[in-house]
Amino acid sequence: MAEKMSPSPGGGITPLQQMLASGTGAILTSLFVTPLDVVKIRLQAQRTPFSKALPAQSVPWGTQPATWKCFLYCNGLMDHLYVCQNGNGCTAWYKAPTHFTGTLDAFVKITRYEGIRSLWSGLPPTLVMAVPATVIYFTTYDQLRDYLYAWTGSRGHYIPLLAGALARLGAVTVISPLELIRTKMQSRQLSYRELSVCIQSAVAQDGWLSLWRGWGPTVLRDVPFSALYWFNYELVRTWLCRQAWLDEATFMVSFASGAISGTVAAVLTLPFDVVKTQRQIELGDSEVHPVAASKRSSTWLLMQRIRAESGTRGLFAGFLPRVIRVAPACAIMISTYEFGKTFFQKLNQDRRLRGL
Repeated sequence: MAEKMSPSPGGGITPLQQMLASGTGAILTSLFVTPLDVVKIRLQAQRTPFSKALPAQSVPWGTQPATWKCFLYCNGLMDHLYVCQNGNGCTAWYKAPTHFTGTLDAFVKITRYEGIRSLWSGLPPTLVMAVPATVIYFTTYDQLRDYLYAWTGSRGHYIPLLAGALARLGAVTVISPLELIRTKMQSRQLSYRELSVCIQSAVAQDGWLSLWRGWGPTVLRDVPFSALYWFNYELVRTWLCRQAWLDEATFMVSFASGAISGTVAAVLTLPFDVVKTQRQIELGDSEVHPVAASKRSSTWLLMQRIRAESGTRGLFAGFLPRVIRVAPACAIMISTYEFGKTFFQKLNQDRRLRGL
Protein backbone atom coordinates (compact mmCIF):
# COMPACT_ATOMS: atom_id res chain seq x y z
CA MET A 1 0.00 0.00 0.00
CA ALA A 2 1.33 3.39 -0.91
CA GLU A 3 2.12 5.70 1.97
CA LYS A 4 0.05 8.84 2.30
CA MET A 5 2.05 11.89 1.33
CA SER A 6 2.70 14.29 4.21
CA PRO A 7 1.25 17.76 3.72
CA SER A 8 4.42 19.35 5.07
CA PRO A 9 7.03 20.67 2.63
CA GLY A 10 9.56 18.08 3.81
CA GLY A 11 7.11 15.13 3.58
CA GLY A 12 7.37 12.24 1.16
CA ILE A 13 11.17 11.99 1.12
CA THR A 14 13.71 10.17 3.26
CA PRO A 15 16.30 11.85 5.53
CA LEU A 16 19.01 10.72 3.10
CA GLN A 17 17.24 12.52 0.26
CA GLN A 18 16.93 15.60 2.44
CA MET A 19 20.68 15.40 3.07
CA LEU A 20 21.38 15.12 -0.66
CA ALA A 21 19.14 18.12 -1.39
CA SER A 22 20.74 20.27 1.32
CA GLY A 23 24.27 19.18 0.39
CA THR A 24 23.66 20.12 -3.24
CA GLY A 25 22.27 23.46 -2.12
CA ALA A 26 25.32 24.15 0.05
CA ILE A 27 27.70 23.40 -2.83
CA LEU A 28 25.80 25.61 -5.30
CA THR A 29 25.55 28.43 -2.74
CA SER A 30 29.29 28.28 -2.09
CA LEU A 31 30.00 28.34 -5.83
CA PHE A 32 27.91 31.50 -6.27
CA VAL A 33 28.88 33.40 -3.10
CA THR A 34 32.60 32.57 -2.65
CA PRO A 35 33.69 35.07 -5.37
CA LEU A 36 31.96 37.86 -3.40
CA ASP A 37 33.95 36.95 -0.32
CA VAL A 38 37.24 36.67 -2.21
CA VAL A 39 36.71 40.16 -3.65
CA LYS A 40 35.73 41.51 -0.21
CA ILE A 41 38.90 40.16 1.38
CA ARG A 42 41.09 41.50 -1.46
CA LEU A 43 39.56 44.95 -1.02
CA GLN A 44 40.16 44.74 2.73
CA ALA A 45 43.76 43.66 2.13
CA GLN A 46 44.25 46.66 -0.12
CA ARG A 47 43.16 49.03 2.64
CA THR A 48 45.08 47.20 5.38
CA PRO A 49 47.87 44.92 4.09
CA PHE A 50 47.92 41.39 5.49
CA SER A 51 51.46 41.72 6.79
CA LYS A 52 50.64 44.83 8.83
CA ALA A 53 47.20 44.73 10.38
CA LEU A 54 43.86 43.03 10.78
CA PRO A 55 41.26 43.63 8.05
CA ALA A 56 39.12 46.66 8.77
CA GLN A 57 35.85 44.76 9.04
CA SER A 58 37.36 42.31 11.51
CA VAL A 59 37.63 45.16 14.01
CA PRO A 60 34.77 47.41 12.82
CA TRP A 61 34.49 49.52 15.97
CA GLY A 62 37.85 51.21 15.55
CA THR A 63 40.33 49.35 17.75
CA GLN A 64 44.03 49.93 17.11
CA PRO A 65 45.59 47.85 14.30
CA ALA A 66 47.46 44.77 15.48
CA THR A 67 49.88 42.32 13.88
CA TRP A 68 47.90 40.48 11.24
CA LYS A 69 47.12 36.91 12.22
CA CYS A 70 43.72 35.85 10.92
CA PHE A 71 40.53 36.94 9.19
CA LEU A 72 36.97 35.76 8.73
CA TYR A 73 35.41 34.72 5.49
CA CYS A 74 31.76 33.84 4.96
CA ASN A 75 29.84 32.12 2.20
CA GLY A 76 26.60 33.57 3.53
CA LEU A 77 25.71 30.33 5.27
CA MET A 78 28.57 30.19 7.75
CA ASP A 79 31.53 32.25 8.95
CA HIS A 80 34.95 30.63 9.01
CA LEU A 81 38.22 31.63 10.63
CA TYR A 82 41.27 31.61 8.35
CA VAL A 83 44.63 31.81 10.11
CA CYS A 84 47.89 33.15 8.67
CA GLN A 85 51.17 34.05 10.32
CA ASN A 86 52.81 37.18 8.91
CA GLY A 87 50.96 36.68 5.67
CA ASN A 88 52.20 33.11 5.15
CA GLY A 89 49.63 30.82 3.60
CA CYS A 90 47.52 33.72 2.38
CA THR A 91 48.61 33.61 -1.25
CA ALA A 92 45.32 32.01 -2.22
CA TRP A 93 43.52 35.13 -1.03
CA TYR A 94 46.04 37.85 -1.80
CA LYS A 95 48.13 37.03 -4.86
CA ALA A 96 49.18 40.35 -6.33
CA PRO A 97 49.25 43.99 -5.17
CA THR A 98 46.80 45.09 -7.88
CA HIS A 99 44.98 48.32 -7.05
CA PHE A 100 41.20 48.10 -7.15
CA THR A 101 38.89 51.10 -7.31
CA GLY A 102 35.79 49.15 -6.29
CA THR A 103 33.97 45.82 -6.26
CA LEU A 104 33.28 45.65 -10.00
CA ASP A 105 36.83 46.75 -10.81
CA ALA A 106 38.15 44.00 -8.51
CA PHE A 107 36.09 41.36 -10.31
CA VAL A 108 37.39 42.51 -13.70
CA LYS A 109 41.07 42.81 -12.72
CA ILE A 110 41.21 39.53 -10.77
CA THR A 111 39.67 37.73 -13.73
CA ARG A 112 41.92 39.45 -16.27
CA TYR A 113 45.30 39.21 -14.49
CA GLU A 114 44.93 36.12 -12.30
CA GLY A 115 42.39 34.01 -14.13
CA ILE A 116 38.75 33.38 -13.37
CA ARG A 117 39.65 30.47 -11.06
CA SER A 118 41.10 32.96 -8.57
CA LEU A 119 37.55 34.08 -7.73
CA TRP A 120 37.00 30.65 -6.19
CA SER A 121 40.33 30.44 -4.34
CA GLY A 122 38.54 30.19 -0.99
CA LEU A 123 36.19 27.41 -2.10
CA PRO A 124 37.93 24.28 -0.68
CA PRO A 125 38.04 25.38 2.98
CA THR A 126 34.50 26.72 2.63
CA LEU A 127 33.16 23.39 1.38
CA VAL A 128 34.97 21.42 4.09
CA MET A 129 32.90 23.11 6.80
CA ALA A 130 29.83 24.50 5.03
CA VAL A 131 28.57 21.31 3.40
CA PRO A 132 28.45 19.04 6.49
CA ALA A 133 27.15 21.88 8.68
CA THR A 134 24.40 22.74 6.20
CA VAL A 135 23.41 19.10 5.73
CA ILE A 136 23.04 18.65 9.50
CA TYR A 137 21.23 21.97 9.88
CA PHE A 138 18.62 21.73 7.11
CA THR A 139 17.89 18.03 7.59
CA THR A 140 17.48 18.47 11.34
CA TYR A 141 15.18 21.45 10.81
CA ASP A 142 12.86 19.56 8.47
CA GLN A 143 12.75 16.51 10.74
CA LEU A 144 12.08 18.61 13.86
CA ARG A 145 9.44 20.76 12.18
CA ASP A 146 7.54 17.74 10.84
CA TYR A 147 7.77 15.98 14.22
CA LEU A 148 6.45 19.07 16.06
CA TYR A 149 3.62 19.47 13.55
CA ALA A 150 2.58 15.85 14.15
CA TRP A 151 3.12 15.95 17.94
CA THR A 152 1.18 19.18 18.55
CA GLY A 153 -1.47 18.47 15.94
CA SER A 154 -1.26 22.07 14.72
CA ARG A 155 0.71 24.15 12.24
CA GLY A 156 1.35 27.14 14.50
CA HIS A 157 3.82 29.83 13.47
CA TYR A 158 5.92 29.17 16.57
CA ILE A 159 6.91 25.69 15.34
CA PRO A 160 9.29 26.87 12.55
CA LEU A 161 10.80 29.33 15.03
CA LEU A 162 11.42 26.60 17.63
CA ALA A 163 12.61 24.02 15.10
CA GLY A 164 14.97 26.55 13.48
CA ALA A 165 16.53 27.47 16.83
CA LEU A 166 17.02 23.84 17.92
CA ALA A 167 18.39 22.76 14.53
CA ARG A 168 20.97 25.54 14.48
CA LEU A 169 21.94 24.82 18.08
CA GLY A 170 22.58 21.20 17.15
CA ALA A 171 24.56 22.05 14.02
CA VAL A 172 26.75 24.60 15.85
CA THR A 173 27.42 22.13 18.67
CA VAL A 174 28.51 19.39 16.27
CA ILE A 175 30.63 21.62 14.03
CA SER A 176 32.29 23.77 16.72
CA PRO A 177 35.03 21.22 17.65
CA LEU A 178 35.77 20.64 13.94
CA GLU A 179 36.18 24.39 13.41
CA LEU A 180 38.57 24.60 16.36
CA ILE A 181 40.59 21.63 15.10
CA ARG A 182 40.84 23.16 11.63
CA THR A 183 41.99 26.45 13.15
CA LYS A 184 44.73 24.64 15.10
CA MET A 185 45.93 22.90 11.93
CA GLN A 186 46.06 26.19 10.02
CA SER A 187 47.84 28.08 12.76
CA ARG A 188 50.63 25.63 13.52
CA GLN A 189 50.97 23.48 10.37
CA LEU A 190 50.32 20.36 12.43
CA SER A 191 50.32 16.80 11.13
CA TYR A 192 47.38 14.61 12.12
CA ARG A 193 49.52 12.84 14.74
CA GLU A 194 50.69 16.15 16.20
CA LEU A 195 47.11 17.40 16.13
CA SER A 196 45.97 14.36 18.11
CA VAL A 197 48.63 15.01 20.74
CA CYS A 198 47.67 18.72 20.85
CA ILE A 199 43.97 17.92 21.35
CA GLN A 200 44.71 15.30 24.04
CA SER A 201 46.90 17.82 25.87
CA ALA A 202 44.18 20.51 25.69
CA VAL A 203 41.54 18.08 26.96
CA ALA A 204 43.79 16.90 29.79
CA GLN A 205 44.50 20.48 30.83
CA ASP A 206 41.12 22.18 30.37
CA GLY A 207 38.65 19.31 29.95
CA TRP A 208 36.47 18.25 27.03
CA LEU A 209 34.61 21.56 27.05
CA SER A 210 37.78 23.23 25.73
CA LEU A 211 36.90 21.76 22.31
CA TRP A 212 33.85 24.03 22.26
CA ARG A 213 35.67 27.33 22.77
CA GLY A 214 33.87 30.03 20.82
CA TRP A 215 30.59 28.10 21.03
CA GLY A 216 28.86 30.76 23.15
CA PRO A 217 29.12 33.79 20.84
CA THR A 218 28.39 31.59 17.83
CA VAL A 219 25.16 30.37 19.43
CA LEU A 220 24.16 33.91 20.41
CA ARG A 221 24.28 34.99 16.76
CA ASP A 222 23.32 31.84 14.85
CA VAL A 223 20.41 30.54 16.95
CA PRO A 224 18.37 33.80 16.92
CA PHE A 225 19.22 34.20 13.21
CA SER A 226 17.94 30.71 12.46
CA ALA A 227 14.77 31.12 14.52
CA LEU A 228 13.93 34.44 12.83
CA TYR A 229 14.89 33.14 9.39
CA TRP A 230 12.60 30.09 9.42
CA PHE A 231 9.76 31.95 11.13
CA ASN A 232 9.82 34.67 8.45
CA TYR A 233 10.48 32.23 5.62
CA GLU A 234 7.37 30.15 6.32
CA LEU A 235 5.25 33.31 6.73
CA VAL A 236 6.54 35.03 3.58
CA ARG A 237 6.30 31.88 1.47
CA THR A 238 2.70 31.26 2.57
CA TRP A 239 1.79 34.90 1.87
CA LEU A 240 3.40 34.88 -1.58
CA CYS A 241 1.61 31.64 -2.50
CA ARG A 242 -1.71 33.20 -1.50
CA GLN A 243 -1.03 36.33 -3.53
CA ALA A 244 -0.16 34.25 -6.62
CA TRP A 245 -2.97 31.71 -6.05
CA LEU A 246 -0.49 28.85 -5.84
CA ASP A 247 -1.04 25.53 -4.08
CA GLU A 248 2.72 24.94 -3.77
CA ALA A 249 5.66 27.29 -3.72
CA THR A 250 7.55 27.66 -7.00
CA PHE A 251 11.32 28.08 -7.32
CA MET A 252 10.97 31.87 -7.56
CA VAL A 253 8.63 32.02 -4.53
CA SER A 254 11.18 30.08 -2.47
CA PHE A 255 13.99 32.29 -3.80
CA ALA A 256 12.21 35.53 -2.90
CA SER A 257 11.11 34.20 0.51
CA GLY A 258 14.67 33.14 1.32
CA ALA A 259 16.12 36.50 0.33
CA ILE A 260 13.55 38.51 2.33
CA SER A 261 13.72 36.36 5.47
CA GLY A 262 17.52 36.18 5.32
CA THR A 263 17.79 39.96 5.09
CA VAL A 264 15.44 40.54 8.04
CA ALA A 265 17.25 38.00 10.21
CA ALA A 266 20.69 39.36 9.25
CA VAL A 267 19.75 42.92 10.19
CA LEU A 268 18.13 42.00 13.52
CA THR A 269 21.06 39.83 14.65
CA LEU A 270 23.84 42.15 13.42
CA PRO A 271 24.98 43.26 16.93
CA PHE A 272 25.61 39.62 17.84
CA ASP A 273 27.48 39.18 14.55
CA VAL A 274 29.81 42.07 15.41
CA VAL A 275 30.58 40.47 18.79
CA LYS A 276 31.00 37.03 17.23
CA THR A 277 33.52 38.42 14.76
CA GLN A 278 35.62 39.89 17.54
CA ARG A 279 35.47 36.71 19.62
CA GLN A 280 36.46 34.54 16.65
CA ILE A 281 39.39 36.84 15.88
CA GLU A 282 40.45 36.54 19.54
CA LEU A 283 40.16 32.76 19.23
CA GLY A 284 42.38 32.77 16.16
CA ASP A 285 44.93 34.98 17.91
CA SER A 286 45.04 32.63 20.88
CA GLU A 287 45.72 29.69 18.57
CA VAL A 288 48.59 31.50 16.85
CA HIS A 289 50.08 32.94 20.06
CA PRO A 290 48.63 31.01 23.03
CA VAL A 291 50.94 32.68 25.57
CA ALA A 292 50.06 36.20 24.46
CA ALA A 293 46.32 35.55 24.35
CA SER A 294 44.43 38.02 26.51
CA LYS A 295 41.71 37.07 28.94
CA ARG A 296 38.39 36.93 27.11
CA SER A 297 35.57 39.14 28.30
CA SER A 298 31.91 38.15 28.33
CA THR A 299 29.68 38.81 25.34
CA TRP A 300 27.66 41.48 27.18
CA LEU A 301 30.78 43.30 28.42
CA LEU A 302 32.15 43.26 24.88
CA MET A 303 28.91 44.75 23.54
CA GLN A 304 29.04 47.48 26.18
CA ARG A 305 32.66 48.24 25.25
CA ILE A 306 31.80 48.50 21.56
CA ARG A 307 28.86 50.80 22.33
CA ALA A 308 31.04 52.97 24.60
CA GLU A 309 33.77 53.30 21.93
CA SER A 310 31.67 53.64 18.77
CA GLY A 311 28.12 54.27 19.92
CA THR A 312 25.09 52.22 18.93
CA ARG A 313 26.20 52.39 15.29
CA GLY A 314 29.25 50.34 16.24
CA LEU A 315 26.97 47.39 17.03
CA PHE A 316 25.64 47.56 13.47
CA ALA A 317 29.01 47.85 11.72
CA GLY A 318 29.29 45.88 8.49
CA PHE A 319 25.55 46.14 7.77
CA LEU A 320 25.81 46.32 3.97
CA PRO A 321 28.48 43.61 3.45
CA ARG A 322 26.55 41.21 5.66
CA VAL A 323 23.26 41.76 3.85
CA ILE A 324 24.93 41.52 0.43
CA ARG A 325 26.34 38.10 1.33
CA VAL A 326 23.50 36.67 3.40
CA ALA A 327 20.50 37.61 1.23
CA PRO A 328 21.62 35.89 -2.01
CA ALA A 329 23.10 32.96 -0.09
CA CYS A 330 19.83 32.32 1.75
CA ALA A 331 17.85 32.73 -1.47
CA ILE A 332 20.04 30.32 -3.47
CA MET A 333 20.28 27.79 -0.65
CA ILE A 334 16.59 27.52 0.21
CA SER A 335 15.33 27.58 -3.38
CA THR A 336 17.82 24.87 -4.39
CA TYR A 337 16.91 22.84 -1.32
CA GLU A 338 13.18 23.11 -1.99
CA PHE A 339 13.73 22.22 -5.65
CA GLY A 340 15.71 19.15 -4.61
CA LYS A 341 13.00 18.06 -2.18
CA THR A 342 10.31 18.50 -4.84
CA PHE A 343 12.40 16.42 -7.26
CA PHE A 344 12.72 13.57 -4.75
CA GLN A 345 9.03 13.80 -3.79
CA LYS A 346 7.99 13.32 -7.41
CA LEU A 347 10.58 10.56 -7.87
CA ASN A 348 9.27 8.66 -4.84
CA GLN A 349 5.66 9.18 -5.90
CA ASP A 350 6.39 7.77 -9.37
CA ARG A 351 8.11 4.76 -7.81
CA ARG A 352 5.10 4.08 -5.58
CA LEU A 353 2.70 4.39 -8.50
CA ARG A 354 4.78 1.94 -10.57
CA GLY A 355 4.77 -0.46 -7.60
CA LEU A 356 0.97 -0.59 -7.37
